[in-house]
Amino acid sequence: MKAIVLHQYGTADDLQLTDLPEPKVGPGEVLVRVKAAGVNPVDWKLAAGRLDPVMEAAFPFIPGWDVAGVVERVGLDADDFAPGDEVYGYVRKDWAQMGTYAELVTANVRHLARKPRTLSWEQAAGVPLAGLTAYQSIERVGLTKDDTVLIHAAAGGVGSAAVQIAAALGARVIGTASERNHDYLRALGAEPVTYGEGLADRVRALAPDGMDAALDYVGGDAVDISLALLKDDKSRVASITDASAKEKGGHYVWVRPDSSDLTALTQLADEGRFTVHVDRALPLERAAEAWRLSESGRVRGKVVLTV
Repeated sequence: MKAIVLHQYGTADDLQLTDLPEPKVGPGEVLVRVKAAGVNPVDWKLAAGRLDPVMEAAFPFIPGWDVAGVVERVGLDADDFAPGDEVYGYVRKDWAQMGTYAELVTANVRHLARKPRTLSWEQAAGVPLAGLTAYQSIERVGLTKDDTVLIHAAAGGVGSAAVQIAAALGARVIGTASERNHDYLRALGAEPVTYGEGLADRVRALAPDGMDAALDYVGGDAVDISLALLKDDKSRVASITDASAKEKGGHYVWVRPDSSDLTALTQLADEGRFTVHVDRALPLERAAEAWRLSESGRVRGKVVLTV
């Protein structure tokens, strides 16, 4: 099979398209023929060795955790799916090696769900990691329809998913983004504010009574600003980038593969309440270009690879 690999920790410049043996399908796993693979910042951070303290990589290393594709073969005790089923998933294994930037990937059935009928392959590949991160962080802060929530980096992959999930719950959503993305946020169901100096004052002008909850998807001083804007309960702040959120009474969220959560996102998508904006879809052999786009920090929605 064709796959993108690294032979040691490195950068986009070190990615290579090569031929590898077809992966073996273990018990509880299925073999998925990849149609598209999502690109996430964690892919190039892991490849650079920046996650080495928490996750080991083995080489040759195929990056990627997001996949959308068709079940090719099922392993022992993997009757949840059958050959021909269209699926998608967050395929994070115990160590990083056999990722989704390939023509074929094995996945535990617990990490997969049926692909939304309303989403293209490219859109579906952009859902799992970002969508689950948004879904699980929203659950962590206990968001309800009566809440006003502040979402930092609301136009990015995770942020745009969170805006839609929060809006589907009936919450009032205020989201930070550059001005070029304000119309995009309005279309998703958020009231946009420009990030940067004076953010707290701009948020207070929109919601003088304060925030019920806040979600940090950007880092920097977002947690401290969020805590200053909360009405009272500091446990209703969650961050995916700033571990100090937990020390300050909130939550630090590291997304978990979860088939039931992914199925909930499938339902939202098929009800017309959740979608994915694909900023760029590139063929597998242009993975290095996809990483550079992701590293730029100026992606609206998702970058994906087509296979």
